[in-house]
Amino acid sequence: MTRKLTPKQQKFADEYIKSGNAYQAAIEAGYSRNYAKAQSSKLLENVGIKSYIDERMAEIASKRIMDATEAVELLTSIARGEEKETVISSTPEGVYESQKEADLKTRISAVKEILKRYPGDDKLVKAQIRKAEADADIAEAKARIMNASTDSTEAKVSEYLDKLDDVLGGDSDGN
Repeated sequence: MTRKLTPKQQKFADEYIKSGNAYQAAIEAGYSRNYAKAQSSKLLENVGIKSYIDERMAEIASKRIMDATEAVELLTSIARGEEKETVISSTPEGVYESQKEADLKTRISAVKEILKRYPGDDKLVKAQIRKAEADADIAEAKARIMNASTDSTEAKVSEYLDKLDDVLGGDSDGN
């Protein structure tokens, strides 16, 4: 159960959120300079004030910070040419302001950013996945070879190199 703040405490918390300065926030909230100097840090330790500040900061963050969906929507509107940018032009007759679509380079860049997030049928991604799967298979094979053999380490390494050589299609003499 959260404790209700006094109007002065709430004003302090709101001012602290704006400035980040506890001393100045205490003065703005109506506390005396002496009290602000001695007690402003203690006001921040007050559980009610602290929770109020945390709640307000979370609310502010959720309103002001763009989420992933909003970012992709903005990129989509740029790629489609829906988003306009202001262009200032200077001529001998004066300065003019106009709106224009993003240029082709910007639109292509937006499309690339979207495709990074939704790769779909990208050949590069498929190749990277195949490589990762092959690396995992090789690591498993190495582990099986090392665990299956009860010989000395030297014998294990020799067997491993022979099998690796077989996979690579060469011979162990380096030819």
